[in-house]
Amino acid sequence: MVAKLKDQMTPAERASALARGEKVDRLPCNPNIANGAARIYGCKISEFNTNAKALAEAQIAVYRRFGSDSIRIFTDLFTCAEAMGAKAILPEDNTADLLEPAISDLSQIDRLRPVDPYKDGRLPVQVEAMKYLVDAIGTEAGCSVGVVGPFTNSFFLVQMEKALQLICKDPEAMHKLCRISLESCKAWAAVVMDMGLTPTISEPMSSCTVVSPRVFREFSLPYLKELVDFIKSRGRGVTMHVCGQTNKIWTDLADLGIAGMSIDNVASIRQCKESIGDQVKVLGNVDPGSVMYAGTPMDVRLATLECIRDGYDSPKGFVVMSGCSLPVETPVENIDMMMDTVREAGYPIDIEWVEAEIARCKQVLGK
Repeated sequence: MVAKLKDQMTPAERASALARGEKVDRLPCNPNIANGAARIYGCKISEFNTNAKALAEAQIAVYRRFGSDSIRIFTDLFTCAEAMGAKAILPEDNTADLLEPAISDLSQIDRLRPVDPYKDGRLPVQVEAMKYLVDAIGTEAGCSVGVVGPFTNSFFLVQMEKALQLICKDPEAMHKLCRISLESCKAWAAVVMDMGLTPTISEPMSSCTVVSPRVFREFSLPYLKELVDFIKSRGRGVTMHVCGQTNKIWTDLADLGIAGMSIDNVASIRQCKESIGDQVKVLGNVDPGSVMYAGTPMDVRLATLECIRDGYDSPKGFVVMSGCSLPVETPVENIDMMMDTVREAGYPIDIEWVEAEIARCKQVLGK
């Protein structure tokens, strides 16, 4: 099994050295633990919705425990829509879900207003959590906050099925929803940057698994461009995550000038690298469900090594990451294995060693 190696650099030191083309201790790695942080910290997930200190300290606990290369304030996809009038289900110890959209009839669209992050919904809790996070971490590691993209947020304002119908039957109404969502996204991103953190954008409904590339280019891309341009105008790079299959829109996203593209496990690291690796850093993409949650540590080791093999030489850089947020009950030993495998691989990567370890893992697993 993997030796318990320790990091020789902080995430900030590692990122800076990589940017200068210098040798580092290992590739960056982010298991994307999300609300599983509650298990590491020892609280209920519901506390993240009301207790800013718990939300921040849980993320810090994850960072201290595993040594991941970024720390992010993010609870669920619905905080912005909720702040605009939607209602969320807030279980005691599980991730939030959407209960009701913000409006029940299209005649109510003009009532929607951009969010005030200091007053609306659960956003003020996250604002306060940012303060705790920055005070505790400083410049040791990159700190970010999740921003749900305009197109995806629009779905939560009217319900998913109705949003899909609007795309075909009332495109003007859908554009209105995207526009007001964009204004909320910009308001939220502005506060994030004012607090000294970096916005990261999640746009799951833009996936080719959900809508066609044509629909994406008409209803999502223009608003994403405006949001990305807004963030970049404040001197921040942007990392984007889109769930599901995204290969048909990779070049559209890269052309926005984003700094990083996080891809789901159903997509190909190798293909992404070959398609847009000369424009953006590639992040991904160990399967969060069947491998990280349901697999053995040896399964995790194999999948992590395969990601390293496929992505380590991406021209603009590569980050080992889970394909999406990990399930809450992901075994700690599996997260340890991902981090320890990346540490053992080191950097620069010895690809012959990686290939030999992949073969060994497959032999052990009977593959």
